[in-house]
Amino acid sequence: MAKIKAFKAIRPVAEYASEVAALPYDVMSSEEARIEIQGKPNSFMRVDRPETTLDKSIYIYDERVYQQAVINMNSLLERGIMQQDPTANLYLYELTMDGRSQTGVVCCASVDEYLNETIKKHEKTRADKLADRIKHVDVLDANTGPIFLAYKKQENIQAILEQYKNNKPEYDFISPDNVTHRIWVIDEQNIVQQLIDEFERLDALYIADGHHRCASGVEVAKKRRAENPDYSGDEEFNYFLAVVFSDHELKILDYNRLVKDLNGLSEDEFFEKVKEKFNIVCVGDQTYQPQVKSEFGMYYQNKWYKLTAKAGTFDPEDPVNSLDVAIIQNNLLQPILGIEDPRTDQRIDFVGGIRGLTELESRVDSGEMQLAFSMYPTSISELFDVADANKLMPPKSTWFEPKLRSGLFIHKLS
Repeated sequence: MAKIKAFKAIRPVAEYASEVAALPYDVMSSEEARIEIQGKPNSFMRVDRPETTLDKSIYIYDERVYQQAVINMNSLLERGIMQQDPTANLYLYELTMDGRSQTGVVCCASVDEYLNETIKKHEKTRADKLADRIKHVDVLDANTGPIFLAYKKQENIQAILEQYKNNKPEYDFISPDNVTHRIWVIDEQNIVQQLIDEFERLDALYIADGHHRCASGVEVAKKRRAENPDYSGDEEFNYFLAVVFSDHELKILDYNRLVKDLNGLSEDEFFEKVKEKFNIVCVGDQTYQPQVKSEFGMYYQNKWYKLTAKAGTFDPEDPVNSLDVAIIQNNLLQPILGIEDPRTDQRIDFVGGIRGLTELESRVDSGEMQLAFSMYPTSISELFDVADANKLMPPKSTWFEPKLRSGLFIHKLS
C-alpha cells in the first residue's frame, strides 16, 4: 500500500514562480551557488544554501547558517513572494525537456512507509550530508526539497492526470536550462480522494533521487516523535514532501567516470590487465557512447576505445553485480586502478551525462585526469530490481534529468 496525503503548500505567488524556482541544493558547490544567486533576490537557493548569503569566512555548517535559512525564508513570506494555501491540496508538476515530458503528483509521503520499506531505497547516505539536511529541515521546520519518487505505471492514475491537465496550469515557465515547468493545483477534493485511493492500490513507491533529503525528513520525524511521545501519527512531521512519477515517463542518463592516474602501471601493463576482463577495440578520435549493456567507452591519450565485458566477469542474475557501474568497478576500477571505495577515493570523479562526453575529453586533455569511462545508462527497471531485492546500488549509478526545482512547494512540519 502506498499512502499519499494532501497538504497546504507554501509556494510562490504565480508571477514569482520562475524567480523562486531553484535547482536542488546538491547539484552545485557552495561557490557555484554563490554565483547562481547573484542578482536573484527571490531565488530559493538562498534558503537551501543559506551560507551563500553570509560572509565566506563562516563555516558552511555553522549554527548561523541554519538561522540564516529561516531569515531568508521569512523574507520571501513577508515580501509576499510566497504564501501558504488555505486548503490541503495535491498538485501536478510537469517537466518537459528536449520534447519529452514527465508528470508527477506533488504530495506528502509517509515516514512510516519509509521505515517499513514500502517506500524503497537503493542508495546509501553519507553521514556528513545527512547531518546537514537534518539540521536544515529541523531549524526551518519544513521540507524544502521534494523527494523524487517513482511507481510502476498504473493506468487509472495516468487517466486522472491527463484529464486534469486539460485545465489551465497555475504556473507555466521555462527555466534557464530550457526546461518547461507547468504546475496545476488539485483543489477539487473528489479528485484528491480518487488519487489517494488509486495510490493505495500500489504495492510500493521507489526513491529515484533525493535519498539524503528523504532520510533527513525521516530523522526529523523520529526526533519530533521522541519529543512528543503522545503523537497520533496525523501530525505533519510524520510526512515528507515528494513528487511521484510513473516509471514509463522517466529517463536515466549515463553517469560517467574519470580517473586521475593508472595506479602506477605503465600503459602496456594497464592494457594487458584490462584485456583479461574486457574485449578492447580502438574506435579512434570520435566520442564513443556505449550502445548496449556491459559495453563501455574508454578515453585515453586522445583515443576512444570500446570495452566489452567478457563472459564470466559478472553474474547476469545478480541485480547489483550485473549493473554496468558494478561491472566496471569490480573488474577494472578496483582491481586494476586501485579504487576501493568510489565514495571517498580522491582519484575518481563522476560526470552526469547531461554534460556530454566532450566534458570527459576536455578534463583528460587538460591533464587533470588521465582516463575516462563513458557508461551505458542504468534503467529504471534495474533500479526497481535492486530496491525490490533490498539491496543497494554502487555510488553514482543514476543521473536523472530534468531536475525537480526546489521552492515551488514547501511542506511545513507543524
